[in-house]
Amino acid sequence: MAWVAGIRFRPAGKIYYFECEDIDLNPGDGVIVETIRGIEFGTVVIGKKELPEEELVLPLKPVIRKATPEDIKVHQSNKAKEKEALEICKQKVREHELPMRLIDVEYTFDMGKIIFYFTAEGRVDFRELVKDLAAIFKTRIELRQIGVRDEAKMLGGIGPCGRVLCCHNFLGEFEPVSIRMAKEQNLSLNPTKISGICGRLMCCLKYESELYDTKGQEGCRCGEDCPGIEDAFEGDDY
Repeated sequence: MAWVAGIRFRPAGKIYYFECEDIDLNPGDGVIVETIRGIEFGTVVIGKKELPEEELVLPLKPVIRKATPEDIKVHQSNKAKEKEALEICKQKVREHELPMRLIDVEYTFDMGKIIFYFTAEGRVDFRELVKDLAAIFKTRIELRQIGVRDEAKMLGGIGPCGRVLCCHNFLGEFEPVSIRMAKEQNLSLNPTKISGICGRLMCCLKYESELYDTKGQEGCRCGEDCPGIEDAFEGDDY
């Protein structure tokens, strides 16, 4: 058994567990932890609790400390600097005429690394861009290419239901979604009606899928196959 707390680094990001045996942590607390990216500021979303080691990804890293008022000020300062860094990077992308679209940027808490997220249709040679950015910011630079679902998660927006996108609001991780789920729920198989703003199948198709499976649904109640629908998508899972 281990005493752990669940921590997020983005508002609707993945939850990571860190060891906190000697620190009392509650949801909403800010913490300083060490990750593979460096020293980072995170927010507790699952308070201190004891879990069996077989339910955890070992080895666990410990929480360095609960965030102090000074730590919170540094974190807020970093957030303000991210906006400036994004504009500088966009300017450099235009100067190098690179076929990429910048989405977001993150500073690690200790300013040891800046991570730029971008989308592109193919591979991009950004070596000269990295050199320019490193000369400007005097720290390590990482450019990370993301997909359209991650782009929607970071930027947010309003879904077809009229609510804030689930991925931006509360979904920590994406789960596979297939056209079979729409068929089982007797939904319209028109791609424009079951796709989110990212162009992929809507994440909410997954929400009731298990219920339909347990009830032994018959699939498409019209009794007919719907040929050609899979052709509208790149694959069956997203």
